[in-house]
Amino acid sequence: MSDADKYRVPVEQLRWQCDPAVFRFQCTDELVPLEDFIGQDRAMSSLEFGLAVHRPGYNIFVTGLTGTGKASAEGYLPDDWCYVHDLADSDSPQTVRLPAGKGKVLRDQVQELLDTIKTEIGRALGSEEYQRQRQALVEEGQAAHRELLQSLEADARAAGFLIQISPTGVNLIPLVEDRPMEPQEFAALPEAERQSIEERQTDVMRRVGETMKRLGAVQKEAMQRIQALERRAAEVGLDRPFQELLAQYRDFPDASCYLESLRDFTLGNLGLFREKEEAAPAALYRPSPEKDPTLAFQVNVFVDNSGAEGPPVIIESNPTWGNLFGKVERRAIMGTYVSDHTMLKPGAVHLANGGYLILNIRDLLLNPGVWEAFKRMIKTKEARLEEPLEQLGFLAPHGLRPQTIPVEEKVIVTGDDILYRLLAQYDEDFWELFKVKADFDFQIERTQENLEAYAAFICSRCQNEGLLHFNDGGVAKVSEYGARLVADQHKLSSRFGQLRDLLVEADYWTRQDGAPVVGSEHVQKAIEQKLYRSKLVEERIRELIAQGTLMVDVDGEVVGQVNGLAVYDLGDFSFGKPSRITAKTFMGRRGVINIERESQLSGRIHDKGVLILSGYLGYKYAQNKPLSLSASLCFEQSYEGVEGDSASSTELYAILSSLSGLAVQQGIAITGSVNQKGEVQPIGGVNQKIEGFFDICKAKGLTGHQGVIIPRQNVRNLMLREDVVDAVRQGQFQIYAVGTVDEGIEILTGVAAGERAADGSYPEGSVNYLIDQRLGELAEGLKGFYREGGPGE
Repeated sequence: MSDADKYRVPVEQLRWQCDPAVFRFQCTDELVPLEDFIGQDRAMSSLEFGLAVHRPGYNIFVTGLTGTGKASAEGYLPDDWCYVHDLADSDSPQTVRLPAGKGKVLRDQVQELLDTIKTEIGRALGSEEYQRQRQALVEEGQAAHRELLQSLEADARAAGFLIQISPTGVNLIPLVEDRPMEPQEFAALPEAERQSIEERQTDVMRRVGETMKRLGAVQKEAMQRIQALERRAAEVGLDRPFQELLAQYRDFPDASCYLESLRDFTLGNLGLFREKEEAAPAALYRPSPEKDPTLAFQVNVFVDNSGAEGPPVIIESNPTWGNLFGKVERRAIMGTYVSDHTMLKPGAVHLANGGYLILNIRDLLLNPGVWEAFKRMIKTKEARLEEPLEQLGFLAPHGLRPQTIPVEEKVIVTGDDILYRLLAQYDEDFWELFKVKADFDFQIERTQENLEAYAAFICSRCQNEGLLHFNDGGVAKVSEYGARLVADQHKLSSRFGQLRDLLVEADYWTRQDGAPVVGSEHVQKAIEQKLYRSKLVEERIRELIAQGTLMVDVDGEVVGQVNGLAVYDLGDFSFGKPSRITAKTFMGRRGVINIERESQLSGRIHDKGVLILSGYLGYKYAQNKPLSLSASLCFEQSYEGVEGDSASSTELYAILSSLSGLAVQQGIAITGSVNQKGEVQPIGGVNQKIEGFFDICKAKGLTGHQGVIIPRQNVRNLMLREDVVDAVRQGQFQIYAVGTVDEGIEILTGVAAGERAADGSYPEGSVNYLIDQRLGELAEGLKGFYREGGPGE
């Protein structure tokens, strides 16, 4: 007989309990709020490295971070960026780069300049001296014009013609007796005389043409002289305001070039500013300075950093094309759309220029076309305002082509490790663009320092979100919950988003109770209520087992039948469920038959676990004889897929029980995978599995002989509910930890497993002896069956 007590897990190892005495405070309102990450030295070192290296491609991919984050930078102020109208090419607005805060100043100064221009031009062109000189030029031009016309009229009269000038052209009328000839008179003339008049008319028309050209030149010259006069008169008044601005922006080439072009435009189009100001006409096409002269004087402060205290940190939660790369807005006018440089809007890429841009990789990949354009921006270090429709192959209306803006920013992308590996494997540009990986761990060491940081985190949440403060007992209970989340007595969870939810819910129950601070009982109630809201499915399955609809025995002994444990994951909630596993062994050569696999209800990992069983049986019992065995394994009442190898040791126990003929205690459930050497390997979800079986036993009645066998390596993962721990403490439930299959079979059967002797035999009466004898009988029987000419010979 075996002594199962030596495999029992002591009560103190079933759960880590945080002693409130480890904290040096009574309430979290005595603490300084947490401002840094907890226990993330590796990730923080990676972030510091990535932020410090200013080389192409040294952007940062942050994985594992599911809580809240914080980024900061100090010292450097980014530049302002403005868009202005390009007077040489209205389709291509130009950029003006200025120090932080100068963009708005330039915009206001240019607007004041426009008002000054209108005033100075009105004053200069309305002066008496200008009017006198202009009148003299006009009269001089008119005199030259009259002289040419008089000379032409004299030559025409000498040739016998009268000149008539009308809007439709110049007419020559023959003269007779110093008067205009009537058309009837001209028609009554002899043929020869008419031809003579027509020849003279042709000669006069040639001279008319020459004179008209000279008249045009005279008018043009007169207009040019008047314009030159206007320019000289206006320059006197405009020189001072333009020179003052140019002096201020002498060190900024973009602004200086823009102001120079404004001065040339103004002096070349004085009439636009002299006329009475009216509302701009509704243009059928894109507005232009010729239709609205104020357009050239409108500065679009595209990126304004006047309020910045350091490099910008932009977190874009919805990285659509427009939100990320900016957009060109349009205005509907008379059935069409128009746009100009004032309707250019920045995106997160522009706003983060000179600082840090933080994005989520999943959001980037889900928006069509954004990922490729984003990579192109990083590689070229240029931000373009483009039409997203063109990138997708669609025809887009003709729009502006603004000048690109050079970008120099650090890109920080967050995402899970699976996406990181996929991109690294399948995207050839990924490695070149994201050379730094900062991996935030989901768990941290349970040290005194980190426990105190947990308390400081609770303090910060209480202050920032208006929650009631926690006493030392409440903080201890939250710390235990953090260990439960990672299922490790020596670790704490760093998923602060889940911890925050617990704090909010504990605050609610504390206020319901009317207590001034949150205590351990309020945190415990929040945990219980959170589970209660999610465990409807678990309760329904428990009812079915208690009613006998799902057949699970938790008492008595049965040969070839054991209780395995599985975890059902519902997303936000997981629970353990026992399942009856049966094994039947018989003569044959098919080995272990997995009924789940044959019915295509088994996953690859589960199939591997079952195949390992044949290796163990051969290693253990077929060193001196062939393994002649057929064994069928089945998860009873299983109508869904089975995956994972955590039931492989359970299935092996069922086979060993069937071969040995020894009954297995049904009150003990088993979990753990096994290798070919018979070593029991650790598994996941150990707490849920134990608690699931405990709830079934409690529903059917605790006997004191019930329990669960787990792998020895999983003892550190135990963070069981307090009611389970209390049941073990009172002797109503047992937890066993084993390292080998032999240890587990001793607990299940109450019979010693038996060690193999030097000659390969096992002690008589042991479990292994009975199995070895049975396998020998099957081998001899199968051998004799084929020797006698049975089927399949």
